[in-house]
Amino acid sequence: MQRKWEAALLAVTLALNSAYAGAEEDFIFWLFNFSRTKGVKPVTDKQYQDECSGCHFAYQPGLLPAKSWEALLTPDALRKHFGVNAELDDATLKVIHDYAVDNAADKSWYKRSRKIAVATTDGPTPLRITELRYISRKHNDIPEKMVKGNKGVKSLSFCDKCHTQAAQGVYDVDTASIPNYSNWDN
Repeated sequence: MQRKWEAALLAVTLALNSAYAGAEEDFIFWLFNFSRTKGVKPVTDKQYQDECSGCHFAYQPGLLPAKSWEALLTPDALRKHFGVNAELDDATLKVIHDYAVDNAADKSWYKRSRKIAVATTDGPTPLRITELRYISRKHNDIPEKMVKGNKGVKSLSFCDKCHTQAAQGVYDVDTASIPNYSNWDN
């Protein structure tokens, strides 16, 4: 009887969370891949990777909720994308928009994405990853001189400057190394 209850509970849980399961390419692989508890899903779309990394680190969609990607990936928003014209043709914009929204934090099973999703449920739509309360809290022990005053980093926007496995979606402290401050113990 106990096993039937457990199986039923698992089935209900999976059914209720099927929207999140759809964000992962292979749910069964994800379910039995125990490294899933870390980080965010790495970028897997070549067009997204190519277009976004042309100007900055190609942030994983799991670093923002879908409502943020909806606001950021419009023709008007891209014309003034943080002070830069980042316009895309309609077909490219659709591919990038759909990829970002489908893989957003609130549609992911990855641990860090889930934390971001929970932290951004209420309140205004965040447009900058670096301004998320969750991200700010993770970096508040780092002196400003090590980021803004550091020619090897310049801004928290350059995740990959310190997070050596950022491209793989890993942002753990033990994989971080601040350029020009090799002996800093965080």
